Amino acid sequence: MQLRQVKDIQYRLLPGAERRTTDIVIERDGVITVRPPRHMAPEQVDATVLSKRMWIYRNLAEWRDLNASGVVREWVNGETFLYLGSSYQLQLVIEQDEPLKLKDGRFLLLRSLVQHGGSVAARAAFEQFYADKGLERLQRRVAHFAPRVGVAPGAVLVKDIGFRWAACQPSGDLHFHWKCLMAPLTVLDYIVVHELCHLHQRDHTDAFWNEVDKVLPDYRERKEWLRVRGATLDL
Repeated sequence: MQLRQVKDIQYRLLPGAERRTTDIVIERDGVITVRPPRHMAPEQVDATVLSKRMWIYRNLAEWRDLNASGVVREWVNGETFLYLGSSYQLQLVIEQDEPLKLKDGRFLLLRSLVQHGGSVAARAAFEQFYADKGLERLQRRVAHFAPRVGVAPGAVLVKDIGFRWAACQPSGDLHFHWKCLMAPLTVLDYIVVHELCHLHQRDHTDAFWNEVDKVLPDYRERKEWLRVRGATLDL
């Protein structure tokens, strides 16, 4: 992986893959990533990026608009947090047997955790909650959709995978970002099906989207929700 610059566009060049087209993506962090066919030289990739510069400019401007106001946390009573598309208020408690619980319609967080560890410790507790609760749910949804897609995926993992919502590994393992667990179930299912279809088609070609459409005919609405609201799925 290397950073390259072509005129005023800086992008992250990913290793080439067995694909027919060059995939250009504006990631969740605003970084432009490019994955070309394996045979393509870096200079050829530069030329492809330059030919797509108007698309890149337009999508970067849209990304900046959508991410203009980030989530700011104070870790105080009454603050709201998302889980599976629903908002739950935070309540700081003096004692309980776990750092964080979702109980009686509230997120219960140990007050001492915030007092001694601050936002770092509080954030870590939420990340662990999403990872722990999300694993079993995502395993069930993968098992539900895999036969419909016609694939046999490998292991399912939930963790911080950086700027992607999910990733399909060459081994067939599926990695999901813990932030996915903030999204509504319909959007979570879209992310699952999206990755499962990559076991058929590695590229985002028409053939790939046809595979997604077979399972989720309304995938465009779910995809659009994630594009527009994805920046709100954060701590």
